[in-house]
Amino acid sequence: MAKEQKENKEVKRPDQSAGAAGQEGDGFQDRVVHIARVAKVVKGGRRFSFSALVVVGDGKGRVGFGLGKAGEVPDAIKKGADQAKKNLVKVVALDGTIPFDVTGKFGAAKVLMFPAKKGTGTIAGGAVRIICELAGIQDIVCKVHGTKNYHSVVRATVNGLTQLVSPDDYAATRGKTLAEVLQVRGSKKKTAAKKTAAAK
Repeated sequence: MAKEQKENKEVKRPDQSAGAAGQEGDGFQDRVVHIARVAKVVKGGRRFSFSALVVVGDGKGRVGFGLGKAGEVPDAIKKGADQAKKNLVKVVALDGTIPFDVTGKFGAAKVLMFPAKKGTGTIAGGAVRIICELAGIQDIVCKVHGTKNYHSVVRATVNGLTQLVSPDDYAATRGKTLAEVLQVRGSKKKTAAKKTAAAK
């Protein structure tokens, strides 16, 4: 009898794999970053509930995250997705990548993000990869320092992406031309500096 109940529980238990994706009717896609089972000790024993960290994005520059808590996993995911849609931020992209280097911080987490050439792909892991893909960034190089805590990494990544501005706005703010502010790795300035150093 106990064995049959155990089998029934396993059949009814939903997929809890991190990164499980779902397509919303309004064009948004949600993906689960992490699901945690939380136990509360009460008089009769322990009560279990679930918290789901969910990221939502439309693949066109809008992304957000939310935390949902419920007694069942599907309900927690739904609550997290609903909260994420209320916290959407706009991400500035340039030709499928970010316009310049940026560092996002939250708590002990530090996420370094660098622009990449077309065809590089998303070189990032875990939560950072999920956020970049849902934001519509196709080519980027990222590295996480400090802590691997899912919540801190997600918040640090979003913090970094919200710092991005379009090159035109940045150039106008500094009173320079677009060509002067664009970051190009291995640019003529670096080559000229190397030649000057070699001549000395």
